[in-house]
Amino acid sequence: MKKKFTLEIANPCSENFDKMIPNVNGSFCNSCMKNVIDLSKKTNSEVAKFIAESKDKNICARLKVTQLNEQFEHNEISKINNFKYAAVAASVLLTSSIIGQEKTPVQTEINAPQLNNDIVGKIALNPDVEKEVLIVVKGKLLESKSNKPLDGKAYPNLMLSINGSKNTVKINSQTGAFSIPVKVLKSSNTLEITITGDDYYLSKTIPFTIKSVKNKILLQNIIVAEEEISRIMIAGGLGINYIPQK
Repeated sequence: MKKKFTLEIANPCSENFDKMIPNVNGSFCNSCMKNVIDLSKKTNSEVAKFIAESKDKNICARLKVTQLNEQFEHNEISKINNFKYAAVAASVLLTSSIIGQEKTPVQTEINAPQLNNDIVGKIALNPDVEKEVLIVVKGKLLESKSNKPLDGKAYPNLMLSINGSKNTVKINSQTGAFSIPVKVLKSSNTLEITITGDDYYLSKTIPFTIKSVKNKILLQNIIVAEEEISRIMIAGGLGINYIPQK
């Protein structure tokens, strides 16, 4: 059965997420002594999976404001069905085991001719594995309407990462300039850009071609509209509103 739900925040928290102690799932808040789960960068399906696995738990989470307007959905499988599947699997396993014991395979020996230590046999073609290339992306983060850097006071401490790299660099608040090492495939035609700040988050895809790289350097400005940037807030408690089935 599919269950649909929305999220709400009853008591927004004013603590600074970036000053919390990072861990695998998010960050630990010394103020309330709780772990704050970072859901702001997860897809709808990942959020739905997390909620389903965290049923009946008291959750503190970090969310984008836009996520509060979205509807989530996950499949709920009853325990009875799980038991049925388990019973069928056990039955199949038991039957397979019995058949395996009844039939003893006949051992055969095949002698392949060898000439001068050469291996004789069918030729298999192994496709070439494309390797990643390390380049440096240099440019500026600019606002689309003004073609100027984003206001450093309105958007403080902006950080940039590309293609999901753990390496992040700080964007110059006055000039918008950045320089970041990135691994790319020669066949790639896009770059995945992620921009984060104290209370902001932006993820977008921009076109890319390896032909634009000169001496392992790509000169690439990133143009964004202010409305693309999502405000992030920390929830003091995450509310889950299930939508009744029609």
